[in-house]
This record gives sequence, structure tokens and C-alpha cells, in this order.
Amino acid sequence: MSVKRFLAAAVAAACLMVSAHVADSPVAAADKSSGPLRVATFDVDATPPLGSPVAYTRARKIDDPLSARGIILLGAGDPIVLCAVDWIGIGNSGHQIWREQLAEAAGTTPDRVAVHVLHQHDGPRCDFSAEELLTAVGAGNLKFDAVFARQTIKRVSEAIRASLDKTQPITHIGVGQAKVEKVASNRRILGPDGKVQYVRPSSSRNPILFELPEGLVDPYVKIVSLWNGEQPVVCLSYYACHPQSYYGKGDVTCEFIGIARNQRQEELKVPHVHFNGAGGNVAAGKYNDGMPETRKVLTSRFHDGLRRAWEATKKQPLPTDAVEWRVAPVDVPVRDTVVESKLMETLKDETADIGDRARAATKLSFLHRRKEGIPIELACLKLGDAYILHMPGELFVEYQLAAQKLRPDDFVCMAAYGDYGTGYIGTEIAYSQGGYETGPNVSNTAPHVEKVLMDGVKRLLQVKE
Repeated sequence: MSVKRFLAAAVAAACLMVSAHVADSPVAAADKSSGPLRVATFDVDATPPLGSPVAYTRARKIDDPLSARGIILLGAGDPIVLCAVDWIGIGNSGHQIWREQLAEAAGTTPDRVAVHVLHQHDGPRCDFSAEELLTAVGAGNLKFDAVFARQTIKRVSEAIRASLDKTQPITHIGVGQAKVEKVASNRRILGPDGKVQYVRPSSSRNPILFELPEGLVDPYVKIVSLWNGEQPVVCLSYYACHPQSYYGKGDVTCEFIGIARNQRQEELKVPHVHFNGAGGNVAAGKYNDGMPETRKVLTSRFHDGLRRAWEATKKQPLPTDAVEWRVAPVDVPVRDTVVESKLMETLKDETADIGDRARAATKLSFLHRRKEGIPIELACLKLGDAYILHMPGELFVEYQLAAQKLRPDDFVCMAAYGDYGTGYIGTEIAYSQGGYETGPNVSNTAPHVEKVLMDGVKRLLQVKE
């Protein structure tokens, strides 16, 4: 599909979706009950072949396999699909096509499909519109493997279709949380002048960065489980942190987050789907020296948090009428540094670094979509008193903490790293503080994005001003 055809189709789809919303609200009306609650699960290999481009290089070996896994929830209106992929990012038309194909397989509409990545840094990227732009200037298949990505989408779609014959009834929901000790730390350390003094990356051997405080994090891993009577059917977990230990050489891995997830799945014999929360400015840098053995330490600490959150689980009945899927399209503002003419110049420059050219292609894809008026869709799955927010990009942890404060008596989870076209999404003040995450190379959104997103979150959580 050409970029122009994709944009036109996406605009039409967005208009159709918006027209289905109640007239005075951008949030979809509560779904009408259409039968007993059921759930199906899927788990598909998403490991790239050797030699395929991954985040910063090409895959040279497979340390452990990657997966695309999730659930299809049935009974509360059209099916709802939640999917988590062990890749670094899925953005722009890549994200749209993932949702369209999974929706078709599940017999639903794309606005009822949420696709997120866990953001492992030796995993693939997916952005079909950016790859088209690169291919047009002779730089295709250097940063994106479109053939492999489409094959993965096809396998996931086939798995979803097959899973619909193996649904299980859902009678109860369980929620639990626990602190994860010595994993997450804020990447941005401010100096006395209120500006970023230190950027603490995912790994470091600088003793100063180890000694500085953790900073602002959400220390809790949250678990939402679905049950058939006394039998757990599936576990969903949420934790805000970059998942890196050591990385960047092409040794493909689902990292300490994915390894711990897999261990818990094996121990409980229950499908486990993990989502990365708003961890754009959070990583393991305070506790990670980048040595291979430290991955085992971080895995153990996160595994322990998952175990304790499961043990803290409290169950309650989940009637069909307690389930809602809400959607809020938002007009994410584009940063003024995202200038088409300059990006095209970089894209066409055969002497430029391929990373810079790929970044230009991704920014152009995002810019073209926004110029066409195509919104980014925020979503919320309400399961009784539990609210699961689905958000785009590398979101700062402040958004997650703010959402929880809006409903302090309820169980609020957040999955970020949805549509990756935005890049990092900081808070408004963060753009004036400097630092890597809000720099023009990696963040495509303007500072007032905070108000746009938080207004959308308030609508999804149905919080009055």
C-alpha cells in the first residue's frame, strides 16, 4: 500500500470510528451486553531471522525468542483485542495495519484493538510507511524488515482465528500489586537550576549515577487476572520501565521483563501477557552496570514482584455489564522542529547516516498522518473497578501517576508504547528542562501534548473537571 493510499484509508476509518461515538462526546458509548463473557488467548513467535535489522544493528544470534501474545475478550459488544509484542516499536502505518489485520481476524473493528510493544532494544521496528519512503530512495531493508513484519502479522491473525474456537468463560476478575525493588529509576536528574544535569541511561558504570536517588517512578507492578470460577484463565501485568539490561549488539532477547514473564507463565501454567507502562523516562540505570550477569539479577527482582503481586490478588465477580471499551481520538500536536523540507533533504542524502535517514522517514510518516488529520486513538478497558488505559509512544511516568490520581479508589493500569510514531512524549515542563528524551531527534510532539493527552485520559476515565 502506498503512503498516500494508507493515509486516505486511515482518514476514512477514523471518520467512521468518530461517527460511531455519541454526538456530544469523543468517547465511545458503553457497549451493550451481547452474551456471557469469554476470553481466548494467543501466543505467536515473533523472533526475527538472523541478519534481519533490529533496533541498532542486525540480528546476530537469538538469546531467547520473542513473542506476540494477547487476549480476545468476547461478550461485551464486538470483540476486544489486546496484543503485546516483544519488539522495540510499531508505529504509523505499521501500527494501523497491525490493528486492521488483527481486527479482521477477531471479527471486530480496528478501534477495538490495542497493539503495544515491550520496547526491547534488540527487537525489530515496524513502520511500513517509513520503509516505503526509505525504499523509494534506495535505502530499503536497512532498518525495517517489512516482509518479516507482515509474516508475523499473518501468523498472529491466524492464531487469533484459531483461538476463537477455544474460548473460556470468565466469571471473575482479580487485581493485585506489589513493589518491585531495585529495578526502576528515573533517567532525568535535575540540577539546582531545574534543568537536566544528568541523563541516566538504561545501563551505566558511572558511580555518580548509581549514588543519585531513584527519582520519580511508579514502583508497583500491577496484575489483572481473569478467572473461570476458581481457575485462573489469563494474567495481564503492567510495569513502567525500559526493559534493557545489556543490548545493542544484535543478540535478540525478550530481556529481563520478558524472561520473568515467561518464568511466571511456566510456574502458574496460566498464559501471561505483559505490557510496558509509561516508562519513557524510567529505566534500570541506577541498578544496572550493563554486565550480562546483571540481567539475571534484574530478572529475579522483577519475577519476585510479579510473584508477590499475584499472591496479593483479590477477586470479585465480573458481570458482562461491568465491561466497557472506550475510545478517545486525540489530535496530538506535532513539534515545530518536524519540518518536511529538512526531513526530505536528510532522507535523500545518500551520504547521511542510515539511522538519521530512517529517523527522518519515521518523522515524515508521523507528520503526513497529522497533516491529513488522522488522530491517535487512546482507549480504556473497564473491567468492574479496574481501568486499563492504552496510550501511544514512549510516555513519561508522570502520565501514569496522574491517571491513578484521577481515580484513587480504583485499580488503574496503563499500557504505553502503542503507536510509536510519536517517539518520546514528555510532560509540558520537561521540554524546557533539556535532556535526551525531549530532544528534537527522539520526540515528535509539541510541549502542549500533555494537555491533549490528559484531557483524553479524563474522558476515558469519565472524570469531571
